[in-house]
Amino acid sequence: MTAPACIRLPGKPWELNGDANAHSDITPPATAVALPDSLDKFTYASQDQAPLQLITSQKKLDRASKRLPMPDAVDIDGLSWPSIGTKQRLDESPEEKEARVAKITGAVKTILECIGEDPARDGLLKTPNRYAQALMFFSKGYEVNLKEVVNDAVFDENHEEMVIVRDIDVYSLCEHHLVPFTGKISIGYIPNRRVVGLSKLARIAEMFSRRLQVQERLTKQIAVALEEILKPQGVAVVMEASHMCMVMRGVQKPGSSTITSYMLGTFREDPKTREEFLSLVRR
Repeated sequence: MTAPACIRLPGKPWELNGDANAHSDITPPATAVALPDSLDKFTYASQDQAPLQLITSQKKLDRASKRLPMPDAVDIDGLSWPSIGTKQRLDESPEEKEARVAKITGAVKTILECIGEDPARDGLLKTPNRYAQALMFFSKGYEVNLKEVVNDAVFDENHEEMVIVRDIDVYSLCEHHLVPFTGKISIGYIPNRRVVGLSKLARIAEMFSRRLQVQERLTKQIAVALEEILKPQGVAVVMEASHMCMVMRGVQKPGSSTITSYMLGTFREDPKTREEFLSLVRR
């Protein structure tokens, strides 16, 4: 079987048919075996014909060595990971906002008609507009400016022990089905001589939950935002939630809950610190 002219290992280019000394600092991985283009993987046979080693994807290897980078928590407009239309929504005039709500109202009316309902009957007459207003509220977190949320409530304080605010109630919308998931978030950090007002932790959680979300991303965004604000020794966020997309539809498992966590700094590096945090939030 003919080997490809050139393959690329993660971060290590290797020319099989090129100059053998072109990459003198790199040891040849092994003989390359070409695979069908439809497979996202490379297979290498060892030089002594040992069993083949399979690398299924670049992404899997990256996750094993380090976490994928995340953009800064605050962009040039002061927004935090905005969606494609966030800036336009934020800059709208009152008339444009009314037009946006009217457009959503019309779409909801169409949905009601498509499920066989009568949007003109008394109980549903104002439902399209109510839902349009509600959806704007459920997604208001896109427009919130993180710097305004913190509002300079960061203080120099000679304190380097763990700070935890736990059991913060949050309500969000699953971006896959547009149904709610609700739960509690616990946030901890170890200051590096800088602390933030306790209520700001709850406001940051509220800000990121009031948008279309998945729980994994919500947990991570809160942690990364706090890391950027305080530059602490470490940040830890744990969330437990119930997802209506698993309860009301699909697998239909009431009582099930999903737990996610995201650790940075000391919480990630030191098992004892991580265990102390987890034991405190479990009480």
